[in-house]
This record gives sequence, structure tokens and C-alpha cells, in this order.
Amino acid sequence: MITSALLAGYALLVGAVVPRFLARAPWPHRAPALAVAVWLLLMLTFVVSAALAAHHLVMTDRHVHEGLVGLLSACGLLADATGATETVVVADPTLWDAAGLAAAGSVVALPLFWLLRTAWTARAERRRQLDTLRLIGRPSPAYGATVVEHPVAAVYCLPARPARVVVTRGALDALDDEQLRAALAHERAHIDGRHHLVQMLLRAFARAFPKLPLARHAQEQSLLLLEMAADDTALRLHSRDALATALCEVAAGRVPRPALGMGGPSALIRLRRVLTPQPRPHGATRFGVALAAAGAPLFPLLLGCGPF
Repeated sequence: MITSALLAGYALLVGAVVPRFLARAPWPHRAPALAVAVWLLLMLTFVVSAALAAHHLVMTDRHVHEGLVGLLSACGLLADATGATETVVVADPTLWDAAGLAAAGSVVALPLFWLLRTAWTARAERRRQLDTLRLIGRPSPAYGATVVEHPVAAVYCLPARPARVVVTRGALDALDDEQLRAALAHERAHIDGRHHLVQMLLRAFARAFPKLPLARHAQEQSLLLLEMAADDTALRLHSRDALATALCEVAAGRVPRPALGMGGPSALIRLRRVLTPQPRPHGATRFGVALAAAGAPLFPLLLGCGPF
């Protein structure tokens, strides 16, 4: 009972308390890629903690005190060994054992179900958009993009197979060569970074736990952070003025649902960040944050599955 209470408290801390502080912290905007990794690890930590808490709450004391060995024996996957010299017997799982396993499994199965459903829906949407692009778009070998005749300036990528970067006629008319290439570099950063996969994880977690502060903050913050990470990649090859101008011109452009666009509601925040750069967190700070985030999902495993 004590172990289950500790695990439940840890899940509550990760799911409700930590996200509020992390969402207000200033450093994520200075290290967006690291911050996205932290959000994803917090999501994993919550699932592990909640699953183990449910397991320990329902399982019998015998299996609880035996930690991971008890869990495996309840599944019928491991024999119970009460001593080195005693006869090894297989523990028969009880009704409570099955209930504990079902409770823990549901916490894991719920986000997995939504992940599969989200991935299936996104794949169908990308296929429809690709079919549309084949009809209305024309390739531009000079920019490695697909041009769509539309007066509103927009630049976006479609992370399909093959991935496409799309530019509207309005963007070609509004941007000069350097600005356009900066915008294209931003979109290719999304493709190379597999940011659409991160989006699917965030969306699935939010649907699995819609009332959880971690789900809400992780999705809101990470979508902005992914755009900032793509901005940083584009700035490695292009000037701040070029990227900032491109960002202004395409800010109002709307993109299809399965696509990742350079504009959108986060454009103003990102524009200020591009024009007034802040130093990255110190290397020791980044290492400490990464170490703490990586260790977060390990703690409930040690607490719940260790021989305590």
C-alpha cells in the first residue's frame, strides 16, 4: 500500500505539478529541442508511474513485496523460488492478480490505442493531400518544392512518402530568393527531425488523458518548441533578417491539417525570438536537465519493481 501511494503521488507530481512550472520556465525557448525531449520523457514517466501504481494497488501483498519477480510470477511467466534449496513451484495467478494486471495494462493500452488511431488518421489525411497536390501542384526543381497556384503566401511541408515541401504562388511573389530558401530550410528541418511523429505522440497522449495538465501543457508547449527548433536549424544557414521576413510574410497562411506550416498563431512569439536572440543555457544546465529527465521514468521502475 505504501508503494502504491508513493507511485500515485509521483504520477500526480509529474502529471499535474511539474508541467505548470515547466510551462512557465524561460529556458525551454532557449533550448527547444531539449525541452521537447523533456516533455516526452515526462509523458513516459506518467504512464509508467500510473501503471505501476495501479498494479501495486490491486495486486496481493505477496507479489507487491516481491517486486518485479512477483509481477512476472503473477503473469505465470516466472516460477516462485522461496529459497535456493527449496523446490521451485509456479504461482497460480488469482483474480486479484488478473485485476492488477488489467489495471496496469489499461494505463499503457489507452495511449497506445490513441497513438495507433492517430497515426492511421494522419496517414489517410496525408494520402488525400498528396493526391490533391498531384492534381494542382507542379514541381520546382530549383527549390526542391511543389508550387501551388494560390494568392495567399504559405510555405509548409507534408511529411508523407515521399515528403513534400509546398510553396504557394503568393509566397513566391512576396519573398526574395534568400527569404524563400530560409523558409524552405525551416520546413525541411521539420521533415528531417521527424516532427510529425512527435506531434502524433502528443496528440495521442492528449486524447488518452484529456483532463491531465501534463497532456495539455505538453501539446501546447511542444508544438511551439518544434517550430522554434526548426527556426534554429534554418538559422544555421540563413540570416535572421531573411528568416524573420519570411516568417512575417507567411504568418497568415493556412495549411492543410496533416501538414506542418511555417506560419500560424506562434509566428509573433517566434519572430521576437528570432530578432532578439537569447544565449543557450549553460552546458552544465543542459546536461543536468537531460540527466534529470532521463532518470524520471527510471525512478518508478526502481520503486515499483525493486526488491523493497
